[in-house]
Amino acid sequence: MIVEQMEPVTLIGGGAVAAGDLDLALSLAPFLVAADGGAERALAEGHKPQAVIGDLDSLSNIVRKQLAPNTIFEIAEQTNTDFHKALSFIKAPVVVAVGFLGGRVDHQLAAFNTLVQVLGSPSILLGEHEVIFHVPPEISLPTQSGDIVSLFPLGAITGRSTGLEWPLEGLHLSPMGRIGTSNRAEGPVTLAMDGPGMLGIVPRCYLPQLMQSIARAPSW
Repeated sequence: MIVEQMEPVTLIGGGAVAAGDLDLALSLAPFLVAADGGAERALAEGHKPQAVIGDLDSLSNIVRKQLAPNTIFEIAEQTNTDFHKALSFIKAPVVVAVGFLGGRVDHQLAAFNTLVQVLGSPSILLGEHEVIFHVPPEISLPTQSGDIVSLFPLGAITGRSTGLEWPLEGLHLSPMGRIGTSNRAEGPVTLAMDGPGMLGIVPRCYLPQLMQSIARAPSW
């Protein structure tokens, strides 16, 4: 591992970062890591990453000169994205990922694919309105009645739930068949998945509680 922390980590990418998103993430996860070109965005926001991980093809010489050499880690292979590379070398209870949504759709799809990989740490993607995460084997969500809780399978998955208007029991979910978007909470929600690969999407106001729930949850 390049980064090992007992507390949550913020990971910034080179995609769109809305005003205040990085500060929000850092208020909850103060240790900052950049995935390649995310270092430039971090510096532009007035924050210096404590590690930069990636193939470094987006890291300009101007940015390099502002960083200590011992904080830059090149992962030369081109098979995986910089998000995947960075997560592979971070060990933390949970990673809050900023700058991986918005912009190009193919980049977002690649980020969703990385999210469900079994890597160094579980991660949460911070979006404009929602947060997106890989649903662990069991998790409790502190939602309120009327909240939208979306579930999108990246493979064939079954599971169980409490607190959803449309429960999961008896459903066979698949990206090429039935999906679980736009479900609604009737109060707090619990999810139990029979296998990995389910993306969970909840309102971003629950980010702090979601971080705690994911850090406590069993892993795949």
